[in-house]
Amino acid sequence: MLKRGSFVLKEVLKEIFSLDYTKFQLKALVNNVLIGTVTVNIFSPIIVVSVLWNHYDNQKLIIWYICSFFLGIIRIFVGARLKRYLQKDNEQKIDFYFKIYLAIIAISGLLWGILIYFGISLADDTYMLFMVTALFSLIAGSTITIGSVFLAPLLFVVFITLPVLFVLKIHSFNLLHIMEAMLIISFIILMLKTSYKNKKLAQENQIYIDLLGQYQNITNSSSIVSKTDLKGIITYANENFCKISGYTQDELIGKNHNIVRHPDTPKLVFKDMWDTIKSNKKTWSGIVKNKAKNGDSYYVSATVSPIFDIYGNIKEYMALRHDITSIMSDKKQLYDYLSVNKLSVLVMIQIEEHATLETFYDRCTLAKIEFNFGESILSLFPNHCNFNKVYYLENGLYACVKSRRECQKSEEYLEKIIKTFISNVEKYKIRLGEIEYDISVICSFSYGALNLYEDVKLGIEKAIENKKRIVYADGLYGYEYENALKNIETLKILKIALDDKKIVSFFQPIIDNKTLKVSKYESLVRLVDKNSKILAPHEFLDVAKKGRYYLQITKIVLENSFAILNNIKEGVSINLSVLDIESSEIKIIIKKLLEEYKDSAHRVTFELLESEDVKYFDDIIKFIEEVKEFGALIAIDDFGTGYSNFERLLKYKPDLLKIDGSLIKNIKDNKLSQNIVETIVLFAKKQNIKTVAEFVESKEIYYIVKEMGIDYSQGYAFGKPEELV
Repeated sequence: MLKRGSFVLKEVLKEIFSLDYTKFQLKALVNNVLIGTVTVNIFSPIIVVSVLWNHYDNQKLIIWYICSFFLGIIRIFVGARLKRYLQKDNEQKIDFYFKIYLAIIAISGLLWGILIYFGISLADDTYMLFMVTALFSLIAGSTITIGSVFLAPLLFVVFITLPVLFVLKIHSFNLLHIMEAMLIISFIILMLKTSYKNKKLAQENQIYIDLLGQYQNITNSSSIVSKTDLKGIITYANENFCKISGYTQDELIGKNHNIVRHPDTPKLVFKDMWDTIKSNKKTWSGIVKNKAKNGDSYYVSATVSPIFDIYGNIKEYMALRHDITSIMSDKKQLYDYLSVNKLSVLVMIQIEEHATLETFYDRCTLAKIEFNFGESILSLFPNHCNFNKVYYLENGLYACVKSRRECQKSEEYLEKIIKTFISNVEKYKIRLGEIEYDISVICSFSYGALNLYEDVKLGIEKAIENKKRIVYADGLYGYEYENALKNIETLKILKIALDDKKIVSFFQPIIDNKTLKVSKYESLVRLVDKNSKILAPHEFLDVAKKGRYYLQITKIVLENSFAILNNIKEGVSINLSVLDIESSEIKIIIKKLLEEYKDSAHRVTFELLESEDVKYFDDIIKFIEEVKEFGALIAIDDFGTGYSNFERLLKYKPDLLKIDGSLIKNIKDNKLSQNIVETIVLFAKKQNIKTVAEFVESKEIYYIVKEMGIDYSQGYAFGKPEELV
């Protein structure tokens, strides 16, 4: 038990006499050097000496005051040095001057103790109360001026009170002196207790201050920080704010915060923010688009909060922001760049056959390929190109852009640069682990102010469509826009024609080459406009497919084609696209018409157009089987070019093959066309399939196709498409 008590006592004494104080406490100590010196070493001694002047040895009083005065000068000097090294954070010098300063405090206390000792012992009793009051004042003053460092007032109090208690004990030790001694001791204990609490509180505060300092450093290093006054004038901006905005602190401080406001950000956003932080006195959060000094856009996730004083009044506003530009859509960033830099050079790069890559590689591998390639694009451009950012627009499409002010190269020069880039890409290999991947690209580029993005994007589409490696895309959007206007006008014409029942069917005869008699008629759709002009399918049908009118046209053609069976004894041939066959509504209509005209169903032929758009072959085969059950025939239209496929032909089991007109119209002079047609006819005869030659425009062609063994002919040589009454 004694050992434990001894240990506790040692720990208490160790803490009391420890020199481990925070810099904040030491700064508080030296900040009061002048006040303490004037009070303890200069001003107060004058008062006490003047009171004792006629009751004590004046020469000794003068010597005492001179010692106190010079001790005060030394105290000021040492305090100034300590303050200086605290600012320089020189640990060794701080420790040295701190110890000297404590010694000066102790000596100062001892000087006062000696003076009060002699004042009480040699002066009249009437001055005893004055000296004790002076003692209380000095003890209380020490707690106030040097109480931030507990050891300082402790040393001062110990050295000032020991002589006083000693003199009270030996000088007329009566009841009054006992009460005075007890009062002094109680006051000393109270003051030292207060000083010790202040020490602990200061240390705790310093811990919080250090933590706050660390939080502040972390916030400053990771966030964009600013403060404004009540009017929105910037009073503080950290380094990150300056870095992202492009402004210096001098350019920001004193300016309204709207110096970085982007005109694209709606005013309602800022109204909502001010209502929240000013009127409702709450924190506001949101995403804001800002504008840097050079005009570039950047995005921040912002939190703005009012800062209150102790009375609950708003003192200022503080904003924390995080740069989220990198996680915003690259397309949006590219739009922002083009909106600021009105005249720019834009290059788009598309990984070739990207859709094929999507089916060949898993999603994770493709994402890695795209990322690695995107990271390498700038290095694959020639060094003098000076693009500084790659925008990833998804699906293997990338873009590089440069202000025209910084890149004034000609179209020819830019194309040369892009050719070099494409060549570098072909030599480049993407390495993922131990596997290397080769890729190829197509590029589109242009420069200008209006519709630049749209031009170059359309250039990529044209490059894919026309199988080109580079497309100069100037004006493509304007051309497409004109087409779009034409399409809109065509859609209007279609709408009117449908409402006015001006979608009609014309019929072109198909001749039996042996008898020269009409075997059947092909049903061909026509549109009669408001001026009674007859429009052929190529003028409106593609637009109808892109709109919502195509299936309505198919319904009308089907109804017209079946209805004509009542007026003719020959058959009728009806064109069906993949879009028609994949439509459940059209298939229901066809089935209904076949049932209605079941006695004439054997005179109906459905012409199927070969297409790359076929997705569900099983559905087409099922359709063929269903209509054949009614006795209808199946023909394959435009066979011999495009997407013709002998293997698919065998699956369809058609009754007729309509040989593509592009082969027939050149058959007189083109040996290759002759060979292809002969092959088709030979194949068809072996499969017991009848053949029809389209585009038979002359007797010469008719004789050739007849001699080749083709069964039927269709073309202007035998009749144009006309209405049948």
